[in-house]
Amino acid sequence: MKMSAKRITQETFDAAVRENIEEFEMEPEEAVKEAVEQFESQGVDLSNIIKMAPKVSADGPQEPTHDILQALDDLQESVACSHPQEVSTHLTRFLEQCKQHKASRFLAAQKGAYPILLAAWKLAVASDQDLLLQALNALSALTDGQPDLLDTQGLQLLVVTLAQNADAADLTCSGIRCVCHASLKHEQNRQSLVKAGVLPLLTGAITRHGHCADVVREACWALRVMTFDDDIRVPFGHAHDHAKMIVQENGGLKVLIEAAKAFSDNPSVLSELCSTLSRLTVRNEFCQEVVDLGGLSVLVALLANCSDHQDVVKQVLSALRAIAGNDDVKDAIVRAGGTESIVATMTQHLASPQVCEQSCAALCVLALRKPENSRVIMEGGGARVALRAMKAHPAEAGVQLRRYLLPILENAPSSVLGCLPAPLLFQH
Repeated sequence: MKMSAKRITQETFDAAVRENIEEFEMEPEEAVKEAVEQFESQGVDLSNIIKMAPKVSADGPQEPTHDILQALDDLQESVACSHPQEVSTHLTRFLEQCKQHKASRFLAAQKGAYPILLAAWKLAVASDQDLLLQALNALSALTDGQPDLLDTQGLQLLVVTLAQNADAADLTCSGIRCVCHASLKHEQNRQSLVKAGVLPLLTGAITRHGHCADVVREACWALRVMTFDDDIRVPFGHAHDHAKMIVQENGGLKVLIEAAKAFSDNPSVLSELCSTLSRLTVRNEFCQEVVDLGGLSVLVALLANCSDHQDVVKQVLSALRAIAGNDDVKDAIVRAGGTESIVATMTQHLASPQVCEQSCAALCVLALRKPENSRVIMEGGGARVALRAMKAHPAEAGVQLRRYLLPILENAPSSVLGCLPAPLLFQH
């Protein structure tokens, strides 16, 4: 059993650096390097430690004051005095420090940054939108990787802030980013946000800000996070229930498909939209709804029109694979020329193991329980290109999954099987 890495406090590390300077007369940079080597040799995890030397004045080494803590102290003082202009200046400094390294965020959280930011946030709500945006940006940076920081008050204020500023694209974008950071690997926060009404705000943001790529990307990411089951502290999450609510109560599929039409020339947004679509098609009727809403036509067209963009192609293939869980949709995909597009895509991106894996998986789902589809795939060269992909990526376990080929081969006509290479027949 692997032992957990040891951890130390920032104070312990700073004391070791100071000792190296004072007792062994090392230069600050050398003292830091020596301390790092010393602790790492003892198996200490320093990922959450700020590795910097203490400041030196004319009187010699002083107790180290890290920049993030100085910015936090100044922010706290300005908030206490209700000076919005000073709060703005210190929020900017604090945000810059948080962005530099996760250790700065970790130390700030340990020293009480969240309640200070919460107070700045409340002050900003009563002041102006520019200050509010700064407060949300700082909160987003602080909670990145630290979702436990947000309490019930913060979660409720986040939903209220999003609702009251729904028309402001920049505030919406920053607020949604906070939602993502609060929800990743935190099931209770997800459930609390959903109960507070965050889902219609997320789908509404995509519709309202259909011209703003940043908002659409962030909203898609947040919707996906709501369908995650990534909190190891919780035995059973509400991922499936959240996906149902997004689709049934908030028209999520229609929102995504309409957005995909609007952003037909933006590969990064299309990738996010297709990825989110895959996460939401968790029921048979949802798969059919995608077809009924014209989503299948959009996906097949994207395979052809965005064939040079691997990220888009991977997500489109994943979406096709997801909706093909419905047997009627399988036939619709084949009738729409989906198999030919998938084979062409895999042929074009044969060097990409991810595209090859998604292509093989999509063809497999289309052939499952569908002899006629198997014949179409075989005659279209699907098995041949799948074999080429296996040969091109011998070390990629995902590509080497021969079960992808079985549904295609088991119903193929003997006349077609006879044209296949011997190795593939041997595997079958």
